[in-house]
Amino acid sequence: MKFSRRRFLGAAGLLAATAGCRAHKPFLVNPCRDPAFDGLAESMWLARVWEGLDPARVWDCHVHLAGIGDSGSGLVVGDRLLRLWHPVLYSQRLFYLNAGCVSSMPGTVDENYVRRLALLLRNMSSGVKALIFAFDWYHDDGGLPVPDRSTFHVPDDYARRMAAAWPGVFEWAASIHPYRPDAVDRLEAAAAQGAKAVKWLPAAQNIDPASKRCDAFFSALARLRLPLISHCGAEKAAQGASMEHFGNPLKLRRALDAGVRVVVAHCASVGKDEDLDAPGKERTSFELFARLMERPEWKEHLYGDISAIVLRNRKPGIIRTLLEREDWHGRLLNGSDYPLPGILPLISPAALAADGLLPKEAVADLETLREHNPLYFDLALKRNLRWQGKSFPAGVFETRAFFEAV
Repeated sequence: MKFSRRRFLGAAGLLAATAGCRAHKPFLVNPCRDPAFDGLAESMWLARVWEGLDPARVWDCHVHLAGIGDSGSGLVVGDRLLRLWHPVLYSQRLFYLNAGCVSSMPGTVDENYVRRLALLLRNMSSGVKALIFAFDWYHDDGGLPVPDRSTFHVPDDYARRMAAAWPGVFEWAASIHPYRPDAVDRLEAAAAQGAKAVKWLPAAQNIDPASKRCDAFFSALARLRLPLISHCGAEKAAQGASMEHFGNPLKLRRALDAGVRVVVAHCASVGKDEDLDAPGKERTSFELFARLMERPEWKEHLYGDISAIVLRNRKPGIIRTLLEREDWHGRLLNGSDYPLPGILPLISPAALAADGLLPKEAVADLETLREHNPLYFDLALKRNLRWQGKSFPAGVFETRAFFEAV
């Protein structure tokens, strides 16, 4: 099904209930302006971005590949994202494609998504890279892939080839289901081919991180020193065969005990989970993440990425906590969750300013920057976050050392 602006606008109304939008500014459709725009060269808010940062050490550690599989990539979009009778998922797909500024010409969607992403990175600062994610199928409990229950699929080989084709701007992360009979062999191969991490979304892939079926995989991850980036908390993007309880942060204790370096995606900043230490009671997923962060035995193994923490569906109190907890800052890693920063209704600089987390004077420049480069916008926004004099230090953004550690 071809992507078109008309179809996008027709479906987007389902998700467009956004308050406080100004008529003279884009508020729904990403205008996809030229990333080489230099009209903000004198902005003090952009100048802050690079203060104390070495761009060659800046890796955005949470970036998704997207498309429709029209390039021979092997990328597959689930049927529910293609059908109007699944209106939320259908609209999400159109938002993602618009956020990535894909062409509507048949046969060019995959290629244009990657080219646009590379262009955004090249127009930030020389040396900045993105860690691009593969995404494995949903698998049944026997370890067999089930495409009909999968939201989407991005093969390891495609992520690897894109990183090889654009070595100046991309590194890659594999996605390997631990129940597969060949899971450890595939992990060994991915590591040998330069993968910097493994990405899981347990709720959408049917992965129980607390299952003993993961033990051999965890042992290999620890031996290879490859970090596991695992989504925790509620899942809003890859719905479908969702098993939300698998996103409970406490389920990652098995991996931590095995010596795996674990990155909790989004710091589990949305949703609630059962408190497995007090059965029958619920806590916010972020509270459970914080409990893990307090355990001294996992101090060298547990990390959180700050991707998506600025989305409208996150509570400002979570950002305040992350800024205040300076003892955590050495264990926080920046990621954008691209293409989400290109979905205009999802992030409101004005709302963050109203909550006291951002200077009001920065809002206009940041909104202008987003129209040209959503990836740069996400970085600039987080570099300008402040709460009671506290901000994220340079090390949160200089993530390269973490992923190159051996």
